[in-house]
Amino acid sequence: MDIKKVFDSFDFKGGLEGFREFGSGHINKTYIAEYRDSGTKTAYVVQRVNGEVFKNIDGLMKNVFAVTEYLREYIIKNGGDAERETLHFIKTKDGKNYFNSGDGGYYRAYVFVENSVSFDSADTPELFKKSGAAFGKFQRMLDGFPAEILSETIEHFHDTAWRYDNQFIPALSAADERIKERCKNEIEFVKARRGEMDRLVALLKSGGLPTRVTHNDTKLNNVLFDEKTGESLAVIDLDTVMAGSALYDFGDSIRFGASTAAEDEKDLNKVEMSLEYFKAYAEGFLSEAGDALNICEKENLAFSARLMTLECGMRFLTDYLNGNTYFKADYPEHNLVRAKNQFKLVSDMESKACQMEEIIKSIT
Repeated sequence: MDIKKVFDSFDFKGGLEGFREFGSGHINKTYIAEYRDSGTKTAYVVQRVNGEVFKNIDGLMKNVFAVTEYLREYIIKNGGDAERETLHFIKTKDGKNYFNSGDGGYYRAYVFVENSVSFDSADTPELFKKSGAAFGKFQRMLDGFPAEILSETIEHFHDTAWRYDNQFIPALSAADERIKERCKNEIEFVKARRGEMDRLVALLKSGGLPTRVTHNDTKLNNVLFDEKTGESLAVIDLDTVMAGSALYDFGDSIRFGASTAAEDEKDLNKVEMSLEYFKAYAEGFLSEAGDALNICEKENLAFSARLMTLECGMRFLTDYLNGNTYFKADYPEHNLVRAKNQFKLVSDMESKACQMEEIIKSIT
């Protein structure tokens, strides 16, 4: 497909001046297309959405438009800058949410946020705190959004008990005995924690936890920061936006950002959960989302970090048992190394549970 034909399918203002490939994403291919209209230059981001990863493109894009349009209205109503504080998606010339090229390509477009920057890792607690504030603000602004209207683009995404019963156990049953022997300690680690896996889902079903819009990919590089002030601007990459619990996003942020080592660090002595980073993120998150959260949510914030880390480790272990069929593995034991790493982080969180709870109480 000629990419210029893709650009021409969208309702961009003016004429095309040039374009280039942008970013280093592994899932979606991205371009920047620059248009000029009566002297005004606008850059648009055009992405080819991976239909192999995301099967329900209709549902995904309905979710994205519904959430961003709600955010734009909220920001404008409250005197903010909707062009910088959320993404502005553009429909096709025939009013559709995305362009189907007919050859397996699905493209969507939004306005590029000028003078913004993102970071791959939080080198300081202050930067991590700012990302917490960004995701906390995301929750606060969407507090009134009817999350139940969103499509479930990835079924049972954070239903940890479902993953145990329907993915981990079948993988364990089918795995070669030699494989199971290599990870017997990790298998027992997971089994010993089955009882706490359905805690958040049960609270959602009972109404103790409200159903909210969840981002589900709360990495630092999914926050845009103002290039000049260094303050957070907007949360981006909304492909996995669904209904769920705010605790999913908080917990996964801590799992990824408060660890003292990379996700596949082999030396487990280097792996622990930094209380300094945990406190920084919690302060940022609660400074924005605090008033929107109920007591049950606040009481389970610390636990959510442990559960999301356990879930991730179990997924790595499941993939190892399955022969590395889901996560990209650079060597045969890669997913086992990742699982060991995550379980060490869980153990450290368990030993620091009281301190984590006290930090939350001191903030709220």
